[in-house]
Amino acid sequence: MSRTTGTVRVWHGELGWGVLDSPETPGGCGAHWSNIDKTQLRVREAGEIVKFNWEQRSQDGYQFLAPDIQPLER
Repeated sequence: MSRTTGTVRVWHGELGWGVLDSPETPGGCGAHWSNIDKTQLRVREAGEIVKFNWEQRSQDGYQFLAPDIQPLER
């Protein structure tokens, strides 16, 4: 598992999932609300900068998954 900083490409709040982009995760990294730091709001916004751990594991058409996501403070 590796750590990087990236951007929320899209977030489907009503479904609880989205896609994160970073140079280390080409094609996007799948993300689920259950993996967001619980001290932060669960709803993400497109364009938001986040830190996340990622692992190379295919799911829902993405080659990478984010098991831990932390929004950067604004």
